[in-house]
Amino acid sequence: MTPRLDMIGLVVSDMAASLAFYRRLGLDVPADADAQPHVEATLPGGLRIAWDTEDVVRSFDPSWTPPTGGVRRELAFLCDSPAEVDALYAELTEAGHPGHLKPWDAFWGQRYAVVLDPDGCGVSLFAPSDAAR
Repeated sequence: MTPRLDMIGLVVSDMAASLAFYRRLGLDVPADADAQPHVEATLPGGLRIAWDTEDVVRSFDPSWTPPTGGVRRELAFLCDSPAEVDALYAELTEAGHPGHLKPWDAFWGQRYAVVLDPDGCGVSLFAPSDAAR
């Protein structure tokens, strides 16, 4: 048997705030999920993403504490164009989510930006740069 990646799990402080953020990034999460302690969504291709509240994690791991000292995970969202990177970054930061790296033309051939989710984790937004197309 060969293991395969099936789900990405995120531990969140505020389920409703986290789900609202990820809905803005196009994830299909039902509106009635905001009050749930555990939520899952299936992504294109079958990979799942799940959110658990800190209380859920502590229910099976009482010694769990939030990580400190830097980001340990980052999700990356492919956008259709460099202009979409800029627009999505503006939409998220105008909605109150902190920007970490403003959109820029990265040396590796992408328009690239990073915004922080409600738990302070980086979320990359990227698209092939116009020059790389």
